[in-house]
Amino acid sequence: MDNGITIRGVALEKPLAKYIDHTLLKPDASNEQIEKLCREALEYNFASVCVNSCYAALVSGLLRGSDVRTCCVVGFPLGSMLSEAKAYETKAAIGHGAQEIDMVINIGALKSGDKRLVQDDIAAVVSAADHKALVKVIIETCLLTDEEKSLVCKLAKAAGADFVKTSTGFSSGGAAEADVALMRKAVGPEMGVKASGGIRDLEATLSMIEAGADRIGASAGVKIIQQAEQES
Repeated sequence: MDNGITIRGVALEKPLAKYIDHTLLKPDASNEQIEKLCREALEYNFASVCVNSCYAALVSGLLRGSDVRTCCVVGFPLGSMLSEAKAYETKAAIGHGAQEIDMVINIGALKSGDKRLVQDDIAAVVSAADHKALVKVIIETCLLTDEEKSLVCKLAKAAGADFVKTSTGFSSGGAAEADVALMRKAVGPEMGVKASGGIRDLEATLSMIEAGADRIGASAGVKIIQQAEQES
């Protein structure tokens, strides 16, 4: 697909596949499943393969020489560990080849009104990444009020993160168009917004892009692209 293509009336700034982080985060994922994920990512030229950090070396090795990036989650899925632990996991993942880090905020600290801890927690990961990897901040929208969503987006921006991201996909809800729009408004055009959690088809993908997402986390990436190809 060429840049500038329109699908169902939604104008894309890049090929649809380059919006998608091809994702497998289940705790029982096998090496074989991760290898299949990487083969699919190479075939469809997705933006990244997003996995748990223990697979960083495997994925980065399989993707070497391509422009599909290695993305690892950190502090996943709860976000309630020490900032030092998140920073260590970030450095270790990058050492094993990660080029993007999707970290989970300290949700309890945010709910407690401890803005400084939340920002410092994000900043610890940004510092550990040291410009060697993009940092996406998972805010877990389903657990937050709109006010909290806006606040944490601004804290992530102040901490130097590159993206804010809706969800882990492991809590009580996933991505919603209204949340993506709210997050885009909060961070402005300077930061990325990633929608993830429950995005399983082309219609949902396009709705998130139209709401302001420039990255989509999905395990159904192949299905999404195949649906788009049927319409081209």
